[in-house]
Amino acid sequence: MRFDKIIHYFEEFNEKDDERYIQHVPNTEVIPFLKDNIPLLDIPDKTIEKTYYFRWWTFRKHIKRTPNRFVITEFLPNVPWAGKYNTINCPAAYHIYEGRWLRNEKYVKDYIDYWLTEADNIRKYSFWVADATLAFSKVHIDTAFLKGHLEHLITNYEAWEKERRDGPDRLFWQNDNMDGMELSAGGRIINKGEEKFTAIGARPTINSYMYGDAKAIAELASYFENDGVADEYGEKSAQLKYLVEDRLWNDSLNFFSQLPRDYSEESAPIAIRELIGYTPWYFDLPNDKAKYAKAWENILDTTAFAAPYGLTTVEQSHPYFKISYEGHECQWNGPSWPFATTQTLKSLSNFLNNYKNNGPISKHDYYNLLSQYASSHKITRENGDSQMWIDENLNPYTGDWISRTRLKNWENGTWSDEKGGEERGKDYNHSGFCDLVINDLIGLKPQLDNTLVVEPLVPEDWDWFCLDKIRYHGKNLAIVWDRDGSKYGKGKGFQVLLNGEVVHQGAEVEKISLKIKR
Repeated sequence: MRFDKIIHYFEEFNEKDDERYIQHVPNTEVIPFLKDNIPLLDIPDKTIEKTYYFRWWTFRKHIKRTPNRFVITEFLPNVPWAGKYNTINCPAAYHIYEGRWLRNEKYVKDYIDYWLTEADNIRKYSFWVADATLAFSKVHIDTAFLKGHLEHLITNYEAWEKERRDGPDRLFWQNDNMDGMELSAGGRIINKGEEKFTAIGARPTINSYMYGDAKAIAELASYFENDGVADEYGEKSAQLKYLVEDRLWNDSLNFFSQLPRDYSEESAPIAIRELIGYTPWYFDLPNDKAKYAKAWENILDTTAFAAPYGLTTVEQSHPYFKISYEGHECQWNGPSWPFATTQTLKSLSNFLNNYKNNGPISKHDYYNLLSQYASSHKITRENGDSQMWIDENLNPYTGDWISRTRLKNWENGTWSDEKGGEERGKDYNHSGFCDLVINDLIGLKPQLDNTLVVEPLVPEDWDWFCLDKIRYHGKNLAIVWDRDGSKYGKGKGFQVLLNGEVVHQGAEVEKISLKIKR
């Protein structure tokens, strides 16, 4: 693919942008930066394609140079609740998953270094740092980097056990605010009907994150032939898997929900479906059983999570579901949150690829939800003009960015410094999108060994697509589908090329796994 074919996207984004906060890569330098760094996408769905390039265009805004290294921010203006360099660990795993596809690995390597060696707030919010570090390292193999951080990852995990676990046989607990999900509907149940800013529970989120981190540490230890640590963390992940399935599965709802922190043997998970109930699949935690698969039927149910502009964070049939323009600007009791949508789509991809009991759910549902998510990336001005946009929480019925609507007139008819200042949510880096396209729609599944796996979820009626200039294990990778050979002029069928050499050619788009030379 030629980069000049997609420059028009970045020119449009620049032209419509009010650039108030500049970090490492300003708009004047964005085109050469992206040319050097991002995989190139060409697909029939131009809404997803445009959103893909838009999200790379916004992502680079958050790359920030510090005196010691690069970091990645969540907000462009400084916010009072951030840590050093305006960093916040709540979406940091998404930053790592997304940024692993940049060809220059330094930005994300520095960022991982920051969290594991310099940051003072690595456990302020929930953060699956070991899993994300492993995901990055499967794209950019660096044995010394991984080995140097294994002990840091273990130390961090042990600290979570001391701070957020009441016993070796108990589930981890977290308050909804420190899960990045303040004023949640489930939290209201935990708080006996009161709407409080925090609610402490044994949540599917934190326990899935810790499962994912334990599993990642075990895999890394095994990679370095440290059998003692591998066995120890394999046992930790197995125990958490059992506890989540045994204690957080609600049989009456066919869904994972949460328990109060002080749960007993007689306690039942609370009676509400929240989108966080899909988090276990983000890490392939649940067993491949039909009873767990039933949870996914709610993803397309308009009384549950399906809505015109995005997935709701709470089932719409529950009395505590609401869309509010009063009170706190960020509420996890109904609005669609890109953070939650990212998590759910990754979980859905894993469910479709790694499980046999899929029920009525198919790859078409993944595509349709990704397409809906892409379509939500816009804002319409009062004069009718619209542009690409990513912000905080979305009204699932109108597409309005709720937090922005609230905050722009918060204090004396304008923005409030206490709330983060002017344009707080603009270009909000609290979710992922490009990784969902590369890793899930196109289906590139990175591995630690010298294996290349591609498992696409693309629609069957697509006649062509191309993902080019991917940096994988130090090589240049391209994934191309051209049904009749007329689109790209490189021959018919499904091809994978490494450093320009065809290493796979097939008649159909299908899962492939092959060995590559180091």
